[in-house]
Amino acid sequence: MARTVRTIAAAALVLLSSIITVSQAQAVTVSGLYSVEVPVAGSGADQLAKGAAEGLGRVLVRVSGSRDVLSLDGVQSLMDDAESLLLSYQFLRDDNGNDRLQMSFGAVGVNKALASVNAPVWGANRPLTLAWVAVEERGSRRLVTEGDADGAGPAEDPWRAAFKEAAADRGLPLALPPASAKGDRELLSEIWGQFVSNVQSAASDLSHDAMALVRINRSGGQWRAGWVFDGGAANGGEQSVTAATPDELVNAVIDRWTEQYASQYAVSANEVGESPQVDIVIDGVDSVADYGGVTDVLEGLTPVQEVSAARVKGSQLTLRATFTGELDQLKQYIALDSRFVAMDPGSLAPKTLEKTGSQASAANVPGTGAENASNEAARSPDGVSLPGKGADLKDKGVASTTFTYQPLANDKADASQAFDSLYQVLYYRWQPAPNIGSNPEQ
Repeated sequence: MARTVRTIAAAALVLLSSIITVSQAQAVTVSGLYSVEVPVAGSGADQLAKGAAEGLGRVLVRVSGSRDVLSLDGVQSLMDDAESLLLSYQFLRDDNGNDRLQMSFGAVGVNKALASVNAPVWGANRPLTLAWVAVEERGSRRLVTEGDADGAGPAEDPWRAAFKEAAADRGLPLALPPASAKGDRELLSEIWGQFVSNVQSAASDLSHDAMALVRINRSGGQWRAGWVFDGGAANGGEQSVTAATPDELVNAVIDRWTEQYASQYAVSANEVGESPQVDIVIDGVDSVADYGGVTDVLEGLTPVQEVSAARVKGSQLTLRATFTGELDQLKQYIALDSRFVAMDPGSLAPKTLEKTGSQASAANVPGTGAENASNEAARSPDGVSLPGKGADLKDKGVASTTFTYQPLANDKADASQAFDSLYQVLYYRWQPAPNIGSNPEQ
């Protein structure tokens, strides 16, 4: 009977998928939200407790979307017991002989901890903001971009570094325009004048969910940043902040953006629930038999409580699984079955972009390695840039976090549902028969 119900559901979903109109959306999954690295004064038990508390505080801010979370009743108790939420940790020593503590906290545990103090939870699937930042210094204006226009690699730009560090600290996916835009004086004027409609054409081939036009200059002995948004968290007139230094200014800008996004996309504490859910995207589901095989395996895994079909697009099936324990434990159980071949979600992007007819490529965002010459971006056969390994983004040499931003490359309905999910999307290819002696990725 259960198989019959699944068969009917599969057929209905396939029919539904054939009438869905695909349109471009550029939401990304932020990996590394629950990992953090902090300085410590040794490797003893007391330093572990102190470092775990500091690290958890940073993670709570990142996942709630607001620094105000640290002032809520009950948060200090969570930080005092931070070690109970650790999945793993290790003490490191940098080139200067300084000790550091690298930690990963459990996503489910942290989310439930936030819910216990009535704090919101902002999931791992977040909108990508394309920031057009025009800076006026010493009487001249310039555009902050990714790297050098000659392709020789990223040059030192304190404004670019400040935006990337601040975005990484808050877990905000942020893209800057390509270096080729740097010499476009007309475009620079449009950005400074904050003429959104005129800049939209320049952004049409760049991946983003929202676009911010920012102008930065000195004003009355202070640095001032004013911006307008197109799409995403805020629309309307110009917003602004002032600060004494460039770093303080950029942090204030990113803090404001993050809080606005979190107010829109974070879920309330009562929506977190005791049983977490995760979306699992499976490629290679070509028949009802494949569908039945996939669901049978997942339903038989110890942590899985329930599996339901969410979407179908061609041979790509998205299931929603309710599970117990931590997400990493579920991934370990799935990895035990060789029919599930783990996939880099970026490898799905070219096909999806192809379906949309879009020429947009994966944006250069912090942590993808696209901005770092030592971390080369992977490339699909058709030349679409895809994220590579995450780069270490150090907070002024004091703390670092490794992020990877992976494109979901789904349609608008998918992106909307992804924003509602608290956990990163898992990607696999279904391989029902053993592929002995060959590369499973081929």
